[in-house]
Amino acid sequence: MFNKLTFMVMIFFLTISFSNASIPEGFTKVKELDGIEEFNLTSNDLSVLLMEDHSAPVLTFMVTFHVGSRNEVTGTTGSTHLLEHLMFKGTPKFNKANGGHIDNLLGNVGAMLNASTWTDRTNYFESIPSEYLETAIEFEADRMRNLSLLKEDKDAEMTVVRNEYERGENSPYQTLDKEIFATAFQAHPYHHSTIGWRSDIENVTIPKLREFYNTFYWPNNATITIIGDFDKNNALELVKKYYGKISRSPQEIPQLYTTEPEQEGPRRVVVKRPGQLGVVGIAWKIPGALNKDTYSLAVLNNIMQSGKNSRMYKTLIDQNKASNAFDDHSMFKDPSLYISYAFLAPGVTHEEVEKLILEEFEKVKKDGVTDAELNRAKSQITASTAFGRDGSFSIAGQINESIARGDWTFYTNYLDNIKKVTKDDIQKVVEKYFIEDHSTTGYFIPVVPGGSKEKPGPSSLNERQQPQYYRTPGMAVPAVSSALPMAQPDGQESSIAKNITRKNIAGIDVITAKTGVKDVVTITGSLPGGDVFNDGANKMVADLTGRMLDKGTTKNDKFALAEKLENLGARLSFGVGRYNITFNGRCLKKDVPTVINLLAEQLRMPAFTEEELAKVKKQRIARFKRALENTNSRATEELNRLIFSEDHPNYDETTEKQIADIEAVTLDDIKSFHKKYYGPKSMIFVAAGDIDNKAIQSAIKNAFKGWSGGTDYKNYPRETKKTKAGKHFVTMEGKTSTSILIGKSTGLKRTDKDYIPLYLGNTVFGTGFAGRLMSIIRDDEGLTYNIYSVHGSDIYSDGKWFIGATFSPNLLDKGLTSTMRELKRWVNDGVNAEELKKVKKRLTGRYKVGLATSRGMARQVLSFVQRGYDVAYMDQYADDVNKVTLSQVNDAIKKYIDPDAIVTVVAGSIDQDGKPLSKK
Repeated sequence: MFNKLTFMVMIFFLTISFSNASIPEGFTKVKELDGIEEFNLTSNDLSVLLMEDHSAPVLTFMVTFHVGSRNEVTGTTGSTHLLEHLMFKGTPKFNKANGGHIDNLLGNVGAMLNASTWTDRTNYFESIPSEYLETAIEFEADRMRNLSLLKEDKDAEMTVVRNEYERGENSPYQTLDKEIFATAFQAHPYHHSTIGWRSDIENVTIPKLREFYNTFYWPNNATITIIGDFDKNNALELVKKYYGKISRSPQEIPQLYTTEPEQEGPRRVVVKRPGQLGVVGIAWKIPGALNKDTYSLAVLNNIMQSGKNSRMYKTLIDQNKASNAFDDHSMFKDPSLYISYAFLAPGVTHEEVEKLILEEFEKVKKDGVTDAELNRAKSQITASTAFGRDGSFSIAGQINESIARGDWTFYTNYLDNIKKVTKDDIQKVVEKYFIEDHSTTGYFIPVVPGGSKEKPGPSSLNERQQPQYYRTPGMAVPAVSSALPMAQPDGQESSIAKNITRKNIAGIDVITAKTGVKDVVTITGSLPGGDVFNDGANKMVADLTGRMLDKGTTKNDKFALAEKLENLGARLSFGVGRYNITFNGRCLKKDVPTVINLLAEQLRMPAFTEEELAKVKKQRIARFKRALENTNSRATEELNRLIFSEDHPNYDETTEKQIADIEAVTLDDIKSFHKKYYGPKSMIFVAAGDIDNKAIQSAIKNAFKGWSGGTDYKNYPRETKKTKAGKHFVTMEGKTSTSILIGKSTGLKRTDKDYIPLYLGNTVFGTGFAGRLMSIIRDDEGLTYNIYSVHGSDIYSDGKWFIGATFSPNLLDKGLTSTMRELKRWVNDGVNAEELKKVKKRLTGRYKVGLATSRGMARQVLSFVQRGYDVAYMDQYADDVNKVTLSQVNDAIKKYIDPDAIVTVVAGSIDQDGKPLSKK
């Protein structure tokens, strides 16, 4: 009998059949949400997430394995991360010896590629020109099951990972964070950090690593995510072609069953090391990310730390109790921690700051949060969600973290769940989780040489907890200002400049660029007023003037200004460089006129009060003192003092001189500098994204109407100082890794004819993993986590060329010897034709990837316009690059880089002979 139930069953199966009819055989469509489709490769249970976006000719391919440091045990801590490194050593099919290394296959076509390990997942990814999707899929599928895992590779890579560990140990914050987790968790594997314990890193064996690989690296323990410019069916066919050959795991993937016992009392931990500033961290136990309370905690986190109207800013930073403060809400798969961190201001005690932090959470327990706080937090999270959809990598990265939490739809449902949060919800989660008996408090107490305690001063740390990466994030991509435009096929109209408009409005050079992002606009720009414009002996007037811009205007105090932005979820900040005052903003399309008005208000009518100047001075002094415990900052200052004359823009004053100058600056100095140098003359404004030209131009005209003044940029004589070659050592106690800089001034500006040839030669030598330095000194010899070279020419003055690296003090001599060997080989032998060909292709491909986001587009346009080029140069520059000959490159290397005139600076725990300090 044909009844209603029979009919419904037929409809169900017809629906399933229809939904799968349009996809390649071998896949089952699982679900679709917000443009993301989930498929299952039925032969091996590989999950595939697809999201097509044809707004730019790039895509991101990402593989997420459901394994992280939570899957490790004592003796194998750090194995997930070490294995991630070894995944780049190759397979029988793809390896360095046969030219199949990923940096040769994809790096040389411009891919942004990397990998990272975190508590709950490991991921491998490539953002690439879309025509290389098959190459990425084939490579990733091959290393899923065919990794060589050779002992010689492990031995070399172990020292690389150990140097990465040592770099982290240089940081008081990272050390304290590790100790807080180790104290808070006694049973659960969140007890140890992702990078692991040093003894495990040094001693884990190849059999153990192979066992780990054979346990977790299978299709049924992985999710593939493809976002961007591709055809769905073609992508699925390629996934099946390469991944379909791999079977499911022969055994079930082991699941973690350890849970942390309930904590029955407060815990405390203290770290004492050489340093400049005390740090306080207070942690509380919170549930795993898929718990409904996560959304209330996320809104709380925003209220406590986001912007000038946040509670921690008003209580700690604005009152000069801390130089920096932030809250870290760890959205991990299993129950984790919410940590409130503060970096103490000079003269403030740990106990005082701890008390202030606790009082803020007690206020929420007693009185809750306000309607204004709740609405502002939701607006900020809404805008941030939109910003996070600017580019395929950003989307893929967020989905990756949601996969790690246990459900990729956490990403798509996040904003809806945030909007449901009430004031009562926030008060309840604070009452529920922020209790003393479930807390762990950590102090970093700085100790001066000799073992005595010093009054807390500023710290070198302004970082947050983050995954461990195979390579430093962003290091494989040249600075945007140095990037090279992609060449257009013969006869094809420009695909870049045609989407850019340029017009002078109210005396300002206004450039807008349309990109594919929806509802998001990125703003950037500059005007003369940087450090080189300082008059007289005081070198900090320009810096303080720029940093006072967002501290209130004649119309609004700093909190009112911040509230106007924060209520929109918009961002606007100012910076001070050697030559420029810079501004950067991001907002939703509808809010662009408001942000432009606020930009104009802060540039044109800053209040400049004594009270705010006193606060900014203290904050800047804290930041400069912070550099005293940062090995790279100390090395950079020393090198710039050695290779540049005192009257050169790139010369660095000592930290002590800069602090003295800050203290001497008066409010009249600030007002006079602003009056003399600020104005529309030479100002550049760039907006990119989902732009409305009419609205932007009208807003600028109205906001800047009647503003006058400003100045022209200056040009400076080229460096003539002849520096004596040699080694210089900066001794710093308590550092487990040294920073080295090897360099010289070049006499080159960016507009000089030899700039591009030397830039290309330097890219072959020291940019990214395809560069010789990383390929040989890290990848082959395993001496460092990071080594690179930079051709740093400026626009208005000549610059420098240098090599930067980190080495363990015990490997310093060996590292320097290898580095100088490769430097001399590069100068004496030059680069070859094949290397030059590859680097041109790499840079043009990378340029294409970089312009796929509104931020990348805005920064590149600004860079070219600052150099005096028209926007058409976005397309034309490639011709100049491709015309460069091999002889021009090698002649430029020999002309400007002399190994016998190189200055070497080493900063770290070494004596004045460069030998490791003895441990007391």
